[in-house]
Amino acid sequence: MAQPDTGVNTTPRVSRRMLASDFFAPQPTSTAELPDPVPLLRNLTAGVLEALAGVRDLDQLARWLTEDAYRSLLTRVNLAARARSARGVPAARPVHTILSVRHDSPADGVVEAVVVVAGPARTRALAIRLEGLDRRWRATSLALL
Repeated sequence: MAQPDTGVNTTPRVSRRMLASDFFAPQPTSTAELPDPVPLLRNLTAGVLEALAGVRDLDQLARWLTEDAYRSLLTRVNLAARARSARGVPAARPVHTILSVRHDSPADGVVEAVVVVAGPARTRALAIRLEGLDRRWRATSLALL
């Protein structure tokens, strides 16, 4: 015998409360939707070296860095400025040559790279992790070796 229609839906509903982070947090982006990362890796490396040398304001790089990467780099920039001040050395544009850019993609929307840079005193490497967020590459981690 059929149940009478009471107007109340008795089927279980899967309810998911929408959070603000669903709309306003950085949204992951697929590698296919992003440009070639090599120009950004080269320009970001040059910008990081210039910021550490004291000739570029770190805020100019902020749009390409996540908050954690920015704070980490800010600490290094401040330490470099203190060291220059203690030695009495003025800020000077770094002379460097990018020797190589090697990158790999361990997951969709992620690039891990090493940029090797030769300077007058020594050769260094900058390890960078880029993630596709909000339809552009952003550096989530930087390590100057």
